[in-house]
Amino acid sequence: MADIKNYTLNFGPQHPAAHGVLRLVLELDGEVIQRADPHIGLLHRATEKLAETRTYIQSLPYMDRLDYVSMMCNEHAYCLAIEKMLGVDVPVRAQYIRVMFAELTRLLNHLMWLGAHGLDCGAMNVFIYCFREREDIFDMYEAVSGARMHAAYFRPGGVYRDLPDEMPQYKASKIRNKKAMDELNRNRQGSLLDFIEDFADRFPKAVDEYETLLTDNRIWKQRTVGIGVISPERALNLGFTGPMLRGSGVLWDLRKHQPYDVYDQMEFDIPLGKNGDTYDRYLVRVEEMRQSNRIVKQCIAWLRANPGPVITNNHKVAPPSRVDMKTGMEDLIHHFKLFTEGFRVPEGEAYAAVEHPKGEFGIYIVSDGANKPYRLKIRPPGFAHLAALDELTRGHMIADAVAVIGTMDIVFGEIDR
Repeated sequence: MADIKNYTLNFGPQHPAAHGVLRLVLELDGEVIQRADPHIGLLHRATEKLAETRTYIQSLPYMDRLDYVSMMCNEHAYCLAIEKMLGVDVPVRAQYIRVMFAELTRLLNHLMWLGAHGLDCGAMNVFIYCFREREDIFDMYEAVSGARMHAAYFRPGGVYRDLPDEMPQYKASKIRNKKAMDELNRNRQGSLLDFIEDFADRFPKAVDEYETLLTDNRIWKQRTVGIGVISPERALNLGFTGPMLRGSGVLWDLRKHQPYDVYDQMEFDIPLGKNGDTYDRYLVRVEEMRQSNRIVKQCIAWLRANPGPVITNNHKVAPPSRVDMKTGMEDLIHHFKLFTEGFRVPEGEAYAAVEHPKGEFGIYIVSDGANKPYRLKIRPPGFAHLAALDELTRGHMIADAVAVIGTMDIVFGEIDR
């Protein structure tokens, strides 16, 4: 019999399981993957280069658009890097608000990942369940920043504004009767903090529902157990971080090992996998959602008891209050200079990293003393994970490539930056 030659298959960029504009060229022997070659560059938006032509504050909204599922976590790293160079102190209340919203963003990310990963592997309902909770978190984003996704809420020196005292409510419409309206607004009678607390109280039950659908589901386990196995040593060598690293049993979390803001005040556990496969990484992320919810509850308790400022009073970095501007010419000048020229950052360089939902997200800034970065470099977690796609899929079937892409939790905005 003549030898059957390998053939190549274009997987994406329009494939629904490619999680963005990934072009994956698979070299196949029948259904078995011999080689996987990820091609990037189709989304390239030059974020790092654009930052060199914009003031520090003008570049902040670009951070939301890198990983557009983990918006405030990207802002967090960017603000920490600027604060490190400026030597600015952040009010403690602002730090607690940041940590709370960083963990809500982790939930936002993991819910999107779980729904999409389930959908990729053939589980339809979990996607709908996850989006039910995502809507509530989007409402929190909107209440605090005015935007449902790209918040631009974190600022160098703190956050844009304090938590609002009122939660927006649904209004009557032709398709909703009064009883339905009252039920929709039942947990929106108080402040944003009340709404977040109500969400945190009922979220563990929602996670139980996701686990009922998937954790012991025979089909789910057949699609994930033993797929994309990576040893702890190899995961470290490949530059894995976040759940991809912890799924292989490596205890490393920047919130514990290099704490920033008030993470050193928080009590939470770091879930670890044993086998380093797709199923373990699923279990790690599900448990991370429970731990994030635990952190959110601690932040709520502290914020209720401790009012205070939410942004630095250094008016060369943050704008003065409206009241001060109306009474003092100096404050008015600071306001105009800040929004026209921005602030100048001393010469030097700084790197700041956060435990982003996908792993270590870092911002490296070089300043020449101007009001714009001389150079900005983004260290996204997904880039290192995507580089290992060939190794993780080799020897598996085509359908398993879908499960491996899903377990990496890839979003292309940060890879093709």
